[in-house]
Amino acid sequence: MTALSWTELDARAVDTARVLAADAVDKAGSGHPGTAISLAPVAYLLYQKVMNSDPADPHWLGRDRFILSAGHSSLTQYLQLFLAGYGLEIEDIAALRTEGSLTPGHPEYGHTRGIEFTTGPLGAGVSAAVGFAMAARHERGLLDPHTADGESIFNHFVYCIAGDGCMQEGVAAEASSLAATQALGNLIVIYDDNHISIEGDTKIAFSEDVAARYAAYGWHVQHVDWTHGGTEYREDVAALYDAIEAAKAVTDKPSLIKLSTIIGWPLPTKAGHHSVHGSKIGAEETARLKERLGFDPAVSFAVEPEVLHHTRDNAAARAQVAKEAWNARYDFWRFDQPDHAALLDRLLAKQLPSGFEDALPVWTDGKKATRAASGDVLTALAPAIPELWGGSADLAGSNNTTMKGEPSFLPPAQSSADFAGDFNGRTLHFGIREHAMGNILNAINTGLSRAYGGTFFVFSDYMRGAVRLAALQGIPSVFVWTHDSIGVGEDGPTHQPVEHLWSYRAIPGLDIVRPADANETAQAWAQILRNHDRPAGLILSRQDLPVYDRADGLAAPADGTAKGGYVLFEADGELQVVLLATGSEVQVAVAARELLQAEGIGTRVVSLPCLEWFNEQSAEYRESVIPKAAAKVSIEAGIAGGWREYVGDAGQIVSLDHFGESAPGNRLFEKYGFTAENVAAKAKLALQ
Repeated sequence: MTALSWTELDARAVDTARVLAADAVDKAGSGHPGTAISLAPVAYLLYQKVMNSDPADPHWLGRDRFILSAGHSSLTQYLQLFLAGYGLEIEDIAALRTEGSLTPGHPEYGHTRGIEFTTGPLGAGVSAAVGFAMAARHERGLLDPHTADGESIFNHFVYCIAGDGCMQEGVAAEASSLAATQALGNLIVIYDDNHISIEGDTKIAFSEDVAARYAAYGWHVQHVDWTHGGTEYREDVAALYDAIEAAKAVTDKPSLIKLSTIIGWPLPTKAGHHSVHGSKIGAEETARLKERLGFDPAVSFAVEPEVLHHTRDNAAARAQVAKEAWNARYDFWRFDQPDHAALLDRLLAKQLPSGFEDALPVWTDGKKATRAASGDVLTALAPAIPELWGGSADLAGSNNTTMKGEPSFLPPAQSSADFAGDFNGRTLHFGIREHAMGNILNAINTGLSRAYGGTFFVFSDYMRGAVRLAALQGIPSVFVWTHDSIGVGEDGPTHQPVEHLWSYRAIPGLDIVRPADANETAQAWAQILRNHDRPAGLILSRQDLPVYDRADGLAAPADGTAKGGYVLFEADGELQVVLLATGSEVQVAVAARELLQAEGIGTRVVSLPCLEWFNEQSAEYRESVIPKAAAKVSIEAGIAGGWREYVGDAGQIVSLDHFGESAPGNRLFEKYGFTAENVAAKAKLALQ
């Protein structure tokens, strides 16, 4: 074990971070200074002594990853990015939480150099860290499968700082349980055990033994106590360093280091008090802190040149040594594995394989549930797109998310009679952990591969926070949500999504895609995979739906799906009525068209699988599909939501603005008016 080198300049840099945290929050008038002050030595240790990283190249493939799950304490990370030279300067620290600054209230992926994931919702960072650790193992298997374990250039560690609040959130528990099953030896979580949350001492709501819980999960657990039972406070940085080194040596388990601290230490009078969790410290206490640490109390945002030179030079020197060693191995890998090198180049360019669409299956007749069609698409795409992988929250047989013939991403010891585990497998098993699944997918999709995860649409509620984070970060996660309506039938209203389509359409930057048949499903997957800057929810039916024969020229080609909306069946004669529908209700629109055409009413059927894609089209195209002059009726088995925008004031909306019930799906569609006869009647009302 390498001994820790800790100089007076290191100690001075830590104290500099502490006073800067106090100054920044005092200037902003709000923020979270306490943890940034007490954890300054922890973050400094990681950035300056432990992690492989390069401030000049934050996206270096060989870097370790750091996730601040306690995202409210953003200064904990910002100050280390400043000291290490990631591009933040003292003016950025002083601009904390102000408009347009590089130091927003919580870390934001894609906004500030060096931030790997947007955190703030507590527990999200822990679950993301699990995803980053899974991604590291998968990328190694994808790009360097023949190198001995632990020797690949794609091996790296994932470090996470979490607090008491993170440990109380269910999403952290979900992900931590899965991390043990996955034997993620590259994951190290440092738990800041300070017993403080917004309401004060955590004993009023949180009395469990966190270390015992993680040991029960199957984690490697250590305890470093800086409080010594409250009798004295001794920051033993070397003990923490030794614990990290010991954790790195455990390759078959994730590691938790419980670090007992006093929030805000060494504040003279407020250390340990919940007031320093989320409020400014105040001029008097800040001045006393500066005096205690040997800083001029009259000077704000003071950084001694020798301190900044030391931290930035040290970070650059460590990066140079690490990268020189890594680059030599990388060059050999490119020479030794040219096919994998070409794959890496394509993945870094965010390009899909040329002609991957040729692998998409095509259907000409019959009936098929879109969930089943989606499964066929995934199996067909498996050899064409090797970076594509995913699974389900214990619903693989229902979600159809398993690529046939692909082993499970799982330690072989965890194999079951149904699923063979392989460290390099492509089939993910998230267990019944929808929220964790969402954040794990998000973390994976910030990297080189493309991952998807499935559950029933009604259970998307359990993962909404993760879906919102995907949209906020522009991460191209794919959420496969099946059993999309009252068509679920006998399982009843607890399993029948009603408000969900419009609820998720309300999230900015999220594509909601509800294909009408098997061929639209294939084209939907193609377009979703083409988009690398936003997530998508793929909404699929439980029940069989008719496959429209595109070959006879009556139904339009399914590639119109990529535009979000297109004319599926044109009017016979003068256009009078446009029927707008999504998913399983398109078949109702088609049947209603036949009734209306029989009466001489020219009727067009428009399939609108994705309103977000349709709204991106030109005004001319949208008018050509849904003319303003025509009478319009929308049909969708969910709440009316925003359909008025598409049908106009005179249009009719066939919707479901109440919960369903337990009965066969076909009976419910009939009972609630999703019939050709009712739609035809509504069309006549619209014509009036």
